[in-house]
Amino acid sequence: MDPASTTYRVHHCSKCPGDTEYYCESCPCDLCQKCKENHVKNLQTIDHNVVSHHEKFNNIPTQEVCVRHPSHVYTKYCEPCQVPVCDSCFGHKSHRFPITLFRKRRHNFKSIQLAYQTKQQQHRGTIHTIRSEALFYRPVLLPGITADINTCRTEFSRYQSEMLTKAQTLKDLIDYVLDDLLNKVLCDFDFKHRYLKQKIETKRHIVSLQRYVHMYEQSTFSALQFLSSIKKVISQIHLTLHTSQLSMSESFKKEDVLESLSAIQITERGNRHVGNQCLLKLTSGAEVHQSLTLTGVRHCHHISCVTSDRVWVSDGRYKLILTDTTGVPLHRVKDSWSGDIFTGNGLHTVNSESELIYIDRKYNINKLSKDMKTTTTFIERTDSSWRPRCVYWSPSTGDLLVGMYNDDTETGKVTRYNQSGKLTQTIQHDNTGQGLCRKPIFITENSNGDVVVSDWGSIYRSGAVVVTERGGRHRFSYTGPPSGSVLWPDGICTDALSHILVCDFRTNTVQMLDKDGQFLSHLLIRPSGIFSPYSLSYDVNTHRLWVGSRHNKTVVIYRYITRQVALTESLREIPTTGTEKPQQGNQCLLKLTSPPDILPSFTVTGLDLGLHISCVTSDRVWVSDWHKLILTDTTGVPLHRVKDFWSGDLFNNYGSHTVNSESELIYKDRKYNINKLSKDMKTTKPLILKKIFSKWRPLCVYWSPTTGDLLVGMFNYRAYTGKVTRYNQSGQLTQTIQNDTTGLGLYLQPNCITENNNGDVVVSDSIAWSGAVVVTERGGRHRFSYTGPPSGSVLQPLGICTDALSHILVCDGRTNTVQMINKDGQFLSHLLTESQEMGGPRSLSYDVYTHRLWVGSEYNDTVVIYRYNTRQGALTDEDTHSTDEDVFSSSTPAV
Repeated sequence: MDPASTTYRVHHCSKCPGDTEYYCESCPCDLCQKCKENHVKNLQTIDHNVVSHHEKFNNIPTQEVCVRHPSHVYTKYCEPCQVPVCDSCFGHKSHRFPITLFRKRRHNFKSIQLAYQTKQQQHRGTIHTIRSEALFYRPVLLPGITADINTCRTEFSRYQSEMLTKAQTLKDLIDYVLDDLLNKVLCDFDFKHRYLKQKIETKRHIVSLQRYVHMYEQSTFSALQFLSSIKKVISQIHLTLHTSQLSMSESFKKEDVLESLSAIQITERGNRHVGNQCLLKLTSGAEVHQSLTLTGVRHCHHISCVTSDRVWVSDGRYKLILTDTTGVPLHRVKDSWSGDIFTGNGLHTVNSESELIYIDRKYNINKLSKDMKTTTTFIERTDSSWRPRCVYWSPSTGDLLVGMYNDDTETGKVTRYNQSGKLTQTIQHDNTGQGLCRKPIFITENSNGDVVVSDWGSIYRSGAVVVTERGGRHRFSYTGPPSGSVLWPDGICTDALSHILVCDFRTNTVQMLDKDGQFLSHLLIRPSGIFSPYSLSYDVNTHRLWVGSRHNKTVVIYRYITRQVALTESLREIPTTGTEKPQQGNQCLLKLTSPPDILPSFTVTGLDLGLHISCVTSDRVWVSDWHKLILTDTTGVPLHRVKDFWSGDLFNNYGSHTVNSESELIYKDRKYNINKLSKDMKTTKPLILKKIFSKWRPLCVYWSPTTGDLLVGMFNYRAYTGKVTRYNQSGQLTQTIQNDTTGLGLYLQPNCITENNNGDVVVSDSIAWSGAVVVTERGGRHRFSYTGPPSGSVLQPLGICTDALSHILVCDGRTNTVQMINKDGQFLSHLLTESQEMGGPRSLSYDVYTHRLWVGSEYNDTVVIYRYNTRQGALTDEDTHSTDEDVFSSSTPAV
C-alpha cells in the first residue's frame, strides 16, 4: 500500500478544531492544551480527571536506557531504593543489604507501568491543585508580583545607599573610640592591669564589627541579622572605667546608633494570596450539578464533606454513613448519637486530616481515623448537666467548636477546645449577661473568624442565627426576612465569599445572608427533590453546596458560585415553548370585580366538613369530608350518598373526586381503586385498579375538559415522594410527570389537582403545614412552584382550581385565605379572607358557565358561593339579579 495515498484519521479536540493532547475520563471528551486548561479551571468540571492521551491508552514509555548499564533498558522499579532497574541491576551491590537487615527488609520490584500508576495516584491531589488552582491564580497574582519586583528594585537601591552611609558612620565612631582610649585615657592613667584585659576584648569586638560591616555592605538582605548582631555586640562593650577622673570628649551611646539604623524597616515574609472577592462571584441562581439518592439512611439531617466526592451523612435514627456520589455506603459508624428527629443536629465534622469527629451515644466526642480503623475519645463528657449537640472543626485555627445544651435550665453555650482537647473558651452570654443561645443545633465558622450558630426555637418561639466574634462578643442575631419575623433555622454553613447560608424549616428555603447579617436572597425555595432543605455542607475546593432533605434521603449538589474570569463558553439554554397558547377570548368578555359578591350559601346535611367540591350542574355538586361523599343541591339536602368512598386522611383529602363531561362521578374508594359512577347513579365501574403490592396510592383525581384525560396525583408512602399520571379515556396510562429536567422530584404529596386553560397541570402539593403550588406544562416541563407572597414565605396549599381568565385560585391553610395568582405564578390578590363569611376556606370548585366559585369550609358544613367575574359590558343591578335567578333554576351542565 502506498503510504502517500493512505488516509489517516486525526483526533481533534471536542471543544475546538485543535489537536488532541489530553483526554477527560469524567466527561469523556478529547481536549487540546488550551481547552484542557479551561476544563480543569472551570468550577463545573474542576474535579474531572484529565489525563494525557498516552495515559488514556496506558502507553507508558518503557524503553529507557539504564544509566548504570547502557546496554540494557529499565524493566522494573525497586521500591526500597526508589529507582528503576534493569535486568543487570538485580545483582548489583547497591541492591544487596547487610545480613543483619536481610530478614527485615527485602527488595520489592514492580513493573514500570504499575509503579508509574502508583506514583501518579499518590500525587494526584498535587497535580489537581496545580492544574485547577495554581494555574488559575497565576494570571491574577503575576501583575502584583511584577509590580512588587519593580518597587523593590527602586526601594532596595535607596536603602542600600543609606545602609552604606550608616555603616561608614558606625565605623568612624568605632575608630574614634579606639583613638580616644589610646591617646587620652591610657596616656594619663596607668591602669595597665585593667587595660590589657579590655584591650583584648575590644579588639575582638572590632574585628567582629568589621566583619559585620563587610557583610552589611555586600548584601542588602542581611539587615535583620546585622541589626540583631549589633545589639548583641554593643551591649557587651563596657568602655566606662571605674574612676571619677576618666572622661571622654564626646558621648557614645548604643541607643543613638541603633536609632540611626532603625529607619530601615524589615517586614516579615508571607505567602502571597488573593481574596476570594477577586476570584469568585455569584451566579444568577443556584444550578443543579448532581443529585443522589442515599442508601443506609432515611433522612439527611447533617452532611460533612470529606473530599469533593465523599461525604459523611447522618439521619435522626442513629445512622451515620460515609458515601460517595453514587449514594452507596462505604463505611458505617455504629456508636453515633441520633440527634433529635424534630430539630436535627450537626453531630459530626471532619478535620484537615480527613478524620471524622462525632458525638457518640454517651455524649462523648470521638475521633475516627482516616483509615476508619481506630476510634479514640477526643473529649470525654464530665459534666452530666451539659450535653453536646453539635460540633465543628475550624480550618483556620484547628480548634473544635462544640454547641452545648443544658436540659435543666434550657440554655445553651458554645465551647472551644484546642487540638489537644483542652477547653480554651466558653461563649455563653452577651455583654449584659443575657444568654446568647437557647439550643444550638448546628455550628460553623466564617472566614473572618465569626462563630455562627443555628439556635433552634420552637413552634411557639422563633429561633435565630446567632453570630459572635472569635473572642465571644455578640455581633448580631438574624431572625429572618424581614427583620423580626419567624425563623426555624436548621443546617447552616458559610461559603468562600463569607456568606452565611441557613435552612429555614418553616419556609422550606435556604436563605443567604452577608457576613453582617443582612438578608440577600432566597438561594433555594422548596427545591425539587428535596422539598424541605435540612442540612448544608460547602465544599471549599469545588465551591459546591451539598443540600440534604428532611423528608427523604435525597442529596442535591448545587453550584451558585463561579470564577470571575470567563474560562468556558457559556451554554445557551434552548427556549422551550408552551404546548398550547392561552385562550384569549375570555379576556375580552370578562373582568374581575372587587370585592367578590356573596351569593346564597347553604349548609350541607350529613357532613362534618366541606373538604372537596365537584360541580355537576350549576345547582348540583358533590361534596365530601374525610369519609363521606354526597350529592346535594343548593338546599343542602343529600340527593345521593357513595358508600365505598375514601378520602384518605386529614392532610390529603382535598381532591378525591371529580366529574366528567357526562356528569359521571369519578372517585377513589377505600381500596385505593378509582371508580366511575354513572350519571343515573345506578352503576359503579372500576376505571383504574390499584396493584396489590404497589407502593403508589392515588390521592387526588381530576378530569380534563380539554382532552378528556384523567389526571391522578399519586403518593409513594415508602419513598415519600409523589407524581402525576395521565390516563386516556380508555384508562390507559399515557404520561407520568414526576421529575424536572435535572431528574429531581417535583412533588412530595399531591393533594389536589386541576388544569389551566393553557394546558398547564396545576397541583396543590403539601404535607403538614407547608407546601407549594407546582405547575408544569402539559408535556411535563416544570414551569414554576408558588410558595406564597412574598416569594420564600410559607404556604399550606389545600383546595385549588382555575377560572375562565386562567387565574389559579388556592386555599392557604395557614392564613385561611384564598389567594389568586396569574398563569405565570405571580401573586395578584387575596380573593377571600377569613373574615368573609367563610372561616377557613378548604375546597374550591369553579363553574365555567356561570363563572361562580364554590367554597367549602373546614370548620363547618357550609358551602358559600361567590361571584368575582362579570361581563365586560356593564350590566344593571336589575339585569344581574334576574340572570342569577335564571341560572339557579336551570340545570345547565357545569365542569
